[in-house]
Amino acid sequence: MGIQVEFCGEWFTPDPACLFEIGRDGNLQVDGNPYLHRRFLTLECIDGMWWLANVGSQLSATVSDVTGALQAWLAPGARLPMVFGDTSVLFTAGPTTYEMAIVNDEAAFAMSEVGRAESGETTIGPVTLTPSQKQLILALAEPLLRREGTSVSSIPSSKEAAARLGWEQTRFNRKLDNVCDKLDRRGVRGLRGGVGQLAVNRRARLVEHAVATRLVVAGDLVLLDPVE
Repeated sequence: MGIQVEFCGEWFTPDPACLFEIGRDGNLQVDGNPYLHRRFLTLECIDGMWWLANVGSQLSATVSDVTGALQAWLAPGARLPMVFGDTSVLFTAGPTTYEMAIVNDEAAFAMSEVGRAESGETTIGPVTLTPSQKQLILALAEPLLRREGTSVSSIPSSKEAAARLGWEQTRFNRKLDNVCDKLDRRGVRGLRGGVGQLAVNRRARLVEHAVATRLVVAGDLVLLDPVE
């Protein structure tokens, strides 16, 4: 079988002899989203190894093994070898977040299950969140965690997420800064603002990282419900 790509329930089988393109155009046409590159990601087999490359100029992707134990940020111009049997790819274009799976039956690497927590609390490096910090992430990640089989979702605006939590906007913004600073100190890239980096990109990166590494899982959504 080699390698296969799943998106929105549809399966694609890249040809090892050809470049497989993902974007608005290409072999896998993700969406007509104008914020998405025509050619964003490519899969290419080189010397028997499949590589995922970001050939776009603006967007990045979050790539992780299916357990969430290992995760990487695929920036424009970067590429990664597809060494896992199951790989999850998350990326955001404008207000929309997409998720696809890459399955490789000739994977060169397998994660050991010894010592792995099933609660979703084991992530890349020890990260301890306060209850309110976890609630903030959940408010932003809720549509993605509730996607129920679909590969497309939207990330709430800061105003929408603050309203979901019943917080003032200033409190939400302060907590968002704190969470991003904490993860940035742990080596999570793409969270610290800079020239030309909009707040929506920071929220998207936070959600992608949190979901990919199981920092938050669907079972945590009960934390958003009011206590009676």
